[in-house]
Parts: sequence; structure tokens; C-alpha cells
Amino acid sequence: MDLILQLLFTGIGIGAVYALVALGFVLIFRATNVVNFAQGEFSMVAAFLMVVFAVDLQWPYWLSFLLAIGGMAMLGALFNLGVYYPLRHRTYLPVIISTIGASIFLANTTLALYGPQPQVLPPVFETQGFLIGPVFLDTQYLLIIVVTAVLVAFQYWFFEHTLLGKKLQATSQDKEMAALLGIPVAGMIMLTFVYSAVLGGIAGILVAPVLFVSIQMGATIALKAFAATIIGGFGDVTGAIIGGLALGIIETFGAAYVSVPYKDAFAFIVLVAFLAFRPQGIFGERIAEKA
Repeated sequence: MDLILQLLFTGIGIGAVYALVALGFVLIFRATNVVNFAQGEFSMVAAFLMVVFAVDLQWPYWLSFLLAIGGMAMLGALFNLGVYYPLRHRTYLPVIISTIGASIFLANTTLALYGPQPQVLPPVFETQGFLIGPVFLDTQYLLIIVVTAVLVAFQYWFFEHTLLGKKLQATSQDKEMAALLGIPVAGMIMLTFVYSAVLGGIAGILVAPVLFVSIQMGATIALKAFAATIIGGFGDVTGAIIGGLALGIIETFGAAYVSVPYKDAFAFIVLVAFLAFRPQGIFGERIAEKA
């Protein structure tokens, strides 16, 4: 039982990172009907920005964090203007291809500027963790869980209780009707990309002290988060959160009880099972179309 509780805590911590990145997938998909395959690279770029500011330049951690998040907000805006906006009136396929191209561009640009050597980002707290009964609570995993819970609560409040949040929801549901009601659709989509980039950046910064900061980390996180969105129900915010947490727990228990080298495969085994037996995901609904 002690091991189960320990694995459950670790799984929730890892799953919270997947949930944050999955939220970025869902928000952009609902606003544009396009999957942004560069979402994982937002996490990777933010982690490298933290290494530059906090490790290379030795700036205070809080200042490095604010600068990294500011950089991600700018990257989200530039991504919208350079990747999505010129193709906004085309079919979804050219836009998806452009996001894949942007993903490759970001990864290779980071590789050219920083090199292939993985970097280490120190954790926020010097204390490694503490015991509560038989469970060791790692401070970094605890921080991940707390920050994710705060962001999810903030997102719920923002979308349900603010005028701007309701405008974003209206834009995601029907862009033409939102435009007729006087909502600046282009501005709402821009804000969605900025917020999505910030979410991905926060996820990358939180998980960086647990993993090595490397060029490949973005692709790994994105694949798991994409699987989480499908498992939860593509386009559903609650599904993204539940799917991310579930995937983290399944991966952690699979590594502990089955095989560590194959831990990355468990996410895709679950994904294939959902695609075979419940393709709409946990919270999705079947949609029938007549030809």
C-alpha cells in the first residue's frame, strides 16, 4: 500500500504536466479547429529560456520565470501571426502542416543556438521533500500539482465569470456569430495562442528540474499530452485534465510493475485501446453524419 500511494503521488505529478499541455491543445483546437503540433515545443523553449536566465546568467529564479513566461507570450503571438493567421481561410490540413513545420523550426533553432547537450535546471526549493506517513512528497512534484490545480481553478473562473472569458468561449463555439455580435475574433484567437503558449511554457518549466532539459523533451511531452486529449475526449477541457492525470498514473504504475524501458509505450497502448473501443474519449460524444 505504501508503494501504491507513492506511485500515485508521482503519477499525479507527471500527469499534471501532461494536463497543462493538453489544455493548450484543446484551447487552440476549440478556437481554430486545428491541432497545434508545436505545443510541446513551447514547453521545450520555455525550459531552455529558464536555463539561460537562471543558470547561465545567474539571475534570480522569480525574475527568470517572469522573463521566460513573457518570452512564451511573445512566441505565442508570433506563432499566431506567422503560422496560423496567413492560412486561417484555408482548410485545416495546410495549417496542421505549418504547425509541424514550426515545431521542427523551433527544435532546430534551439539546437543551433544551444547545442545538443542536455541541461540541468535546479528546482525552485532547496528542500528535496518531506515525509507524510509512508509517502515521500517531493517538493517539485508537489509544486507541479499545486500550480496545475491553481491554473485549472483560474481557468474555470476566467471562462465562467469574466466577460473576456465568455467572449473567448463564444469565439470558440461560432466565430461567424461572434463577429456579428461585435467580438474581435482575430484578437480572441491571438489571446488563445498566447495563453496556450504560456500554459505549455509553465508545464515545461515545472517539469524541467525533474527531467533533463533537452531538444527532445518537447516532442515527448506533446505526444503524451496529445494522447491525453484523445483519451479525455478531443476538444473537452475536463477531458484534457482527466486524461492527462490518468495517463501520468498509468505510465508510473506501468513503469513500476511492468517495465521501466517501456514506460513511454503504455500511453500509446491506452490510446490505441480508446481509439478501438471508445474513439470519442471519456467525455466525448458520438457525432453521426449523413452523407
